[in-house]
Amino acid sequence: MTSSYLATRDLSAPAPVTPPSGAHRPRLTFLGTGYLGATYAICFAELGYEVIGFDVDEAKIAKLAGGEVPFHEAGLDELLRKNLASGRLRFSTDYAEVAEFGDVHFICVGTPQRADGMGADLRYVEAAVSGLARHLTRKALIVGKSTVPVGTAEWVEQLVAKHAPSELGVEVAWSPEFLQEGHAVEDVLRPNRIVVGVRSEWAAAMLDAAHEGVVTLAATEDREVPVVVTDFATAELVKVAANAFLATKISFINAMAEVCEAAGGDVTNLARAIGYDPRIGNRFLRAGLGFGGGCLPKDIRAFQARAQELGAGEALRFLHEVDLINQRRRSRVVRLAADMLDRGYGPAGPELAGARVAVLGATFKPDSDDVRDSPALAVAATLGKAGADVRVYDPQGIDNARRALPDVTYEATMADAVRGADLVCVLTEWAEFRTADPAALGELVSGRRVIDGRNCLEAAEWIRAGWQYRGMGRPDGEA
Repeated sequence: MTSSYLATRDLSAPAPVTPPSGAHRPRLTFLGTGYLGATYAICFAELGYEVIGFDVDEAKIAKLAGGEVPFHEAGLDELLRKNLASGRLRFSTDYAEVAEFGDVHFICVGTPQRADGMGADLRYVEAAVSGLARHLTRKALIVGKSTVPVGTAEWVEQLVAKHAPSELGVEVAWSPEFLQEGHAVEDVLRPNRIVVGVRSEWAAAMLDAAHEGVVTLAATEDREVPVVVTDFATAELVKVAANAFLATKISFINAMAEVCEAAGGDVTNLARAIGYDPRIGNRFLRAGLGFGGGCLPKDIRAFQARAQELGAGEALRFLHEVDLINQRRRSRVVRLAADMLDRGYGPAGPELAGARVAVLGATFKPDSDDVRDSPALAVAATLGKAGADVRVYDPQGIDNARRALPDVTYEATMADAVRGADLVCVLTEWAEFRTADPAALGELVSGRRVIDGRNCLEAAEWIRAGWQYRGMGRPDGEA
């Protein structure tokens, strides 16, 4: 890792550093044990570090301390129990305990969209930093991981200066996360890059030591982990820039789906053709319902808001259209449903009273139980408002979906959801749905009609099994 720093900086490599605690390796804390903080805390304990996960939510901490991850992420429960048993990992609600223990404190709290606008709500960042700083009794490094507006790191420095004694020399750094839900354990243990924004060689050396386990694992697997050492502003911009690019690519192919629907083209073949161009690539070119979750939607909005504050709003005007395209794909499914069921339209849109619709999928993506800003759940809600009898099934997200949308019916199995349905909508690309037997499902429904909201089904198989198939951006019944 030292050589990676040399490759990105015109300075000598950070010298080995003794952690302020006197421990052999830096002791790490992760403040905020939601999806981000809990995953990092567990995985860094697996890498051999002594770790405390902190949260003000006592119920969440009790669950984690008892060996139960409060969300679905493949493989994480086993790692949690293993590292609790090893003694390397524990959880706390006590700022004083965290301050006394840690050398490097990672801020992993949520930064939701503000209720009064598009910007990020930083109240949880402020609470975590202030609560920690006022309990520090020795030098430490506070590292932001949460996705934040550019300029936040300097504001955090001001919070530290306000709440921590100046003689301690507490420093701040920023190191954005790049987790993908459903693949988060691999993303922590085997990241495709590490980005750190620092102001001093000491901070760089501490982060070097804090990531030594990641680099050591990579060396045993004959891999390299690129490391970019940069300034605060660039480190803060990396995550939102990556999310903006990804959102733009997804919305681009969905815009092409709109054109294909108007022109009679097939967006799946279009995507395949342009994906062969190495300048474009084929990842994230599957047209469908678009993106959702707790990151992309709120992050691109916060990015626009911050750019406006900086006087650079014109540069990100295109993200507004990216957002609009993404929202339009949800309403497209409801219009397809009305067309396939031969229903009319009223002043409020499609009228689906009396139709039973099976919705397969509630989470915003497969291999997760996250329903935040889920396109699938948004469509289910709109179908219900249009009068349909909606039956929802999801392999992992039912409990969260029921809390977010209590006004539809939830079923325990896919078979229960589709039984008696006039229309089936596949809205999250779980493997269970992709590999379902269309002939067997056809025996359960009232009408063999399917909307493939993720273009994830083998259309030809469904058509051969007697289904009326509609994909997103594809000609009617096209296999």
